[in-house]
Amino acid sequence: MSASERTARIERKTYETDIHVIVDLDGNGESGIATGIGFLDHMLTALSKHSGISIRLDCKGDLDVDGHHTSEDCALALGAAIDECLNDRRGIRRFGSAYVPMDEALARAVVDLSGRPYSVINLGLKRERIGQMATENITHVFQSLAMSLRASIHVDCLRGDNDHHRSEAAFKALALALKEAVARTGDNGLPSTKGVL
Repeated sequence: MSASERTARIERKTYETDIHVIVDLDGNGESGIATGIGFLDHMLTALSKHSGISIRLDCKGDLDVDGHHTSEDCALALGAAIDECLNDRRGIRRFGSAYVPMDEALARAVVDLSGRPYSVINLGLKRERIGQMATENITHVFQSLAMSLRASIHVDCLRGDNDHHRSEAAFKALALALKEAVARTGDNGLPSTKGVL
């Protein structure tokens, strides 16, 4: 990982999970993800690669219960780390949007780093699980990330037959939208008429 000024290290320890995250917003998209859930690792690796945000994330979770706590807490820790990197959010573009196709699937993501957490997630997944991951937890990852990142995140899968493709297109679209939203503008202005984000 590079040593940019937009880095953060977060540790989140509960009775359900023990998570360590390092994020570099100005990295090169290299990652090391180990959540214990293979499909979640795959999705977060794609998020890192296509956003350009370098991410190291290690989680030991209560997977003997199920994958919910791990999925939720990894997203909460990752969002908190990105939020810390953004500081008071001066000098960033704030908004980002992207479409990503993956074969027959097409996903759209729109992000506002507004300081106000909100999410609308419509993936249209039909399977109960992808690998070891319950599909309901895929939606919950986006919701939890929005909460701790303090961002409005809208993600829609517009078409597609394969749930793996639909999910992966959604994560990649979010990655590209985040890349745009966290990009530096070259000044120190606050991208808000309120004077605060």
